[in-house]
Amino acid sequence: MRAQNIQGYSYQDRQTLLPALAAAITYNGGWVLDRKVLSPVSVEFRVEVEIRAIVDIYAAIIAAGLELTRSGHLMLTELCTCRRHLAGIELSHVVAINIDISFLEEVTLHSLLGTGSALA
Repeated sequence: MRAQNIQGYSYQDRQTLLPALAAAITYNGGWVLDRKVLSPVSVEFRVEVEIRAIVDIYAAIIAAGLELTRSGHLMLTELCTCRRHLAGIELSHVVAINIDISFLEEVTLHSLLGTGSALA
């Protein structure tokens, strides 16, 4: 099974967002398989969800406070459309999703500009 990748970001504190996101996914029928820190400002969630619950998971991700990139919205919208309109798709089909989250509250202007830039 090939995982779908989503990028998202948040201005919320990580101690607030991560438990809310994990609870929202679990409560709405998904499984959080793994959570790992990629860098000081980013975390990855590996999630599996039955296609029948994809609309609820999509709403739960947004309600938890995660902002998605345009491509993330498009990928989830595509899964919602597949669920609704494709004949022959099993509603118990499991979809793997990797969610990369960047925490922007911890990003400084200096880190965005790079270490080699001079501020005058």
